Amino acid sequence: MILIQTILAVLSGIAVGFSLGLIGGGGSILAVPLLLYVVGIRDPHVAIGTSALAVSVNAFANLLSHWRAGTVKWACALTFASGGVLGAVLGSTLGKLFDGERLLFLFALVMFAAGLAVLRPRASAGDPNVQVTPRIALKLVGLGFLAGILSGFFGIGGGFLVVPGIMLGSGIPMVNAVGSSLFSVGTFGLTTAANYALSGLVDWRVALEFIAGGAVGGFFGMKLCMLLGAKKRALNFVFAAIVFAVAAYMLARTALAIGWV
Repeated sequence: MILIQTILAVLSGIAVGFSLGLIGGGGSILAVPLLLYVVGIRDPHVAIGTSALAVSVNAFANLLSHWRAGTVKWACALTFASGGVLGAVLGSTLGKLFDGERLLFLFALVMFAAGLAVLRPRASAGDPNVQVTPRIALKLVGLGFLAGILSGFFGIGGGFLVVPGIMLGSGIPMVNAVGSSLFSVGTFGLTTAANYALSGLVDWRVALEFIAGGAVGGFFGMKLCMLLGAKKRALNFVFAAIVFAVAAYMLARTALAIGWV
């Protein structure tokens, strides 16, 4: 059984990493359902804690690539994350106290929001040379705090929340917002994972296997992304359809478990 679970964890990690590399975001939202329904983790809280750790490591690994490419605006990234860490602590603490099945029901609703976010056209306009003034800093901290709460509560990277949050708060272009968002995604995930780990709600072996698979999947996903070029938009629709289908399954399954249907 351990060998089978190891294989499934690595394959699930490959799937998430591949989708992240291929379409540039959203894939981590599938980590929790994969850990629950494919890998076989039974406790929703353990799945969330384990997912948060895997998402964090993946985000920090991708951050290095964006840093080398010069797309990370550190002033914006650090300011947004400073408010988000506090939100992630609060959100993850509340998440641990929430009934597991009801938490998954709400998580499925967030998956629908993530799917819609993937479908939205991404604007590229903005000022790459923006300076973080006190007014901008206040907006970034406030938006970061809200994104951190949701990220911590559901154990997700929250990139679909962080990217528009940084753009709204600072006015930087999309390419810089994506690069800068990875610091927050990694920080939020690490904060959430640490909070869950303190309660013994992280499966370290599965997390490492998931991370290893994600590294392999991300490499090949990025390579395919460069080959497909203009067809990448169509892949967003395919990915969104998968997210909607998984979310619908989770809604039905959790509603039955809770006794609402």
